[in-house]
Amino acid sequence: MPTESRSPVSRRKLGIFGAAAVIAALMLVVSGIRAREDSSVKLREWTDSQAVPSVAVIFPDSGALDATIDLPGRLEAYYRAPIFARVNGYLKSWSADIGARVTAGEVIAEIDAPDLDQQLLQARADLANQQASAKLSEVTLARRRTLIASNFVSMQEIDERTADLSNKNAAVNSSQANVERLEALAGYKKITVPFDGIVTARSTDVGALINAGGGSGPPMFVISDIKKLRVYVNVPQNYVPSVRIGAKAVISVPEYPNRTFDATVEASAQSVDVNSGTTQMQLALDNAAGALMPGGYANVRMSLRRDSVPLHIPSSALIFNQSGLRVATVGPEDRVSFKTVTIARDLGRDIELASGVTLDDRIINAPPDGIADGDQVRVVSTKGRPATASAR
Repeated sequence: MPTESRSPVSRRKLGIFGAAAVIAALMLVVSGIRAREDSSVKLREWTDSQAVPSVAVIFPDSGALDATIDLPGRLEAYYRAPIFARVNGYLKSWSADIGARVTAGEVIAEIDAPDLDQQLLQARADLANQQASAKLSEVTLARRRTLIASNFVSMQEIDERTADLSNKNAAVNSSQANVERLEALAGYKKITVPFDGIVTARSTDVGALINAGGGSGPPMFVISDIKKLRVYVNVPQNYVPSVRIGAKAVISVPEYPNRTFDATVEASAQSVDVNSGTTQMQLALDNAAGALMPGGYANVRMSLRRDSVPLHIPSSALIFNQSGLRVATVGPEDRVSFKTVTIARDLGRDIELASGVTLDDRIINAPPDGIADGDQVRVVSTKGRPATASAR
C-alpha cells in the first residue's frame, strides 16, 4: 500500500522535470542561434569597415622651403700648368719630385741639348762672317766715294757698292736674329716654375729622351697652385636660374666625413650641354690649409633662390603610372579624386608643384595600392590644414 500511494506523485514530478528540460533545451538552442546571428552581423560590419581604406591626408604647403640641391662636383687647382720642353735633348737632372713645394722662377730640371748647342755655335760663326763681309763692303764704298771727284769711278759703281752694303747689313741682321732665337731656346734647357705651388705630377727621369712641344706625350711636370681651388659642377637646366652668381655652397668630401667647406659660385658657362642637359658652373673654394686635393670628388650642396614660392607636398604623395604623374585627393564625401600635377622642382623629400593642386585640396599621403577614382576612404589623420579650410 505505501508503494502504490507514492507512484502518482513521482510520475507527476517526472513529467514536470521533463517539460522543464525540454524548455531549457529550446531556450539554449534559441540563444545559440541568436548569438550566432549577432556574431555574423558584427563580422559583416567589421568586414565592411575594413574594406574602406584608412588614409592620412595633408594640405599643400605654401611656406618657404630652405631649398637646396646636392650635386656631384670635381675639385681642380685654381692654377695648373703642365710643363713641356721647348727643346729636344735628354734630361740631364731634376730636383723636384711630386709633392714638393716650389716657387716662381725656381729651376726644377735641366735638359742636355747638344744639337741646339751646335746650332748656336754655327749661328754665331755665320753672324761673324756676315759682319766681316758688311765691314769690308762699307770700307770699299768709302774708298770709292773718295775717287768720285777725280772721275776715276762712275756713279753707277757707287750705287752698286751702296746696294751691296745694304744687302750685307740685312744679312747681318738676319744672322743676329737667328743667334738670338737660338740663345732664347738655349734658355729653355733649364725648366723653371711659372708660379708658386706644388709639383702634382712628374713623368720623366734622368736620361729620358725629351721632345719639344706638348703633343707627343705627357708633360714633364705639372705645377698646381692649391691655395685656392675651383669646383666644377654640372647643374640641371631647370635649376640654373635659381643658382645665382655669388651664391654660397657647402662642399663635403669623402676623406673628411665630419667637415664641410664653404664655397662661392663664381661663373656659369651660360650654355647647356646637349648631351647631358646641364650647365657647368664654377665655384671658388679657399684651401689655404691644403686640406683638399685637386682632382678629388666632392658633394656640392647649393642654395636655390626663387622669385616665387610654389606649393609643395611630400614626395610620398605622388603616384606615377600609365596615367602619368598624379596625386589622390579626398572630396567632401570622402571619395577619391585623382588630379594630374606637374613638378617644378624635386627637392628630395619635398616636391614643388607647378600646377594641378590648390591650397584647399586634401591630398592622400602615401596612397594605398589599388585605390581607384571614386573609392570611399576613411580619413584617420589630417596634417597642415590651412586656416581657410578649417573655417569651412
